[in-house]
Amino acid sequence: MTTTTDSTSASILSQYAVSGTTGTSSTSSSSSSSTTGTATMGKDTFLQLLVTQMKNQNPLDPQDNSEFVAQLAQFSSVEGINNLNDTVSGLATNYTSTQALQASALVGHSVLAQTSSTTVDTSAGLTGQFDLASASTDATVKVYDASGNLVKNIDLGSQAAGTVSFNWDGTNNEGTVLSSGTYKFVASATVDGSEVAQTTYLPSTVTSVTVGSTSGDMTLKLSDGSSVALSNVKTIGS
Repeated sequence: MTTTTDSTSASILSQYAVSGTTGTSSTSSSSSSSTTGTATMGKDTFLQLLVTQMKNQNPLDPQDNSEFVAQLAQFSSVEGINNLNDTVSGLATNYTSTQALQASALVGHSVLAQTSSTTVDTSAGLTGQFDLASASTDATVKVYDASGNLVKNIDLGSQAAGTVSFNWDGTNNEGTVLSSGTYKFVASATVDGSEVAQTTYLPSTVTSVTVGSTSGDMTLKLSDGSSVALSNVKTIGS
């Protein structure tokens, strides 16, 4: 009858429990030589080795039960982690696909997104927003054309903390209706005697959606040519 030592059997099982399920390479070395090999071991192979070990162990010096149970527990843990990783990876892929499908429905729709410039139809005007962290004694919005010229000052006066809406009717400071195009909006508010720049949210039409490599990496292309992350969209309109 062929026998194997406990150390050899334990080595085979330990090799699988640590790296067999991931297909990593195993290396054994001695004083005279060093050999490196790569092997992928599945559950069926592991069970075959387990049965073979039990059949061929030295009956006068059998493997310690506690060590044997520990090897089985380690194998089960590694296998469970691998299965969990596969499940989570599948869920992440499905989530990304669902989010991409939902985002694609935004194409052609208007969104209120965090940006400083947008395309404006001056015959219809524009309504934007900014968020005040503290009450302001004086809030203003300055409108610049594509050439960087200041065309309109919008005085909003004192404002309480919270969301502040502003409207631009498409005219300059002289009351002349300007041509449609891309305009920049710079909002500021006086808080405790200091002028503080504000982040503006402006309406724009979504022209396309770009899906990144991760679930949170979704970018909307807007009608003025700029891009904005889906997470920076505040309101979705019609």
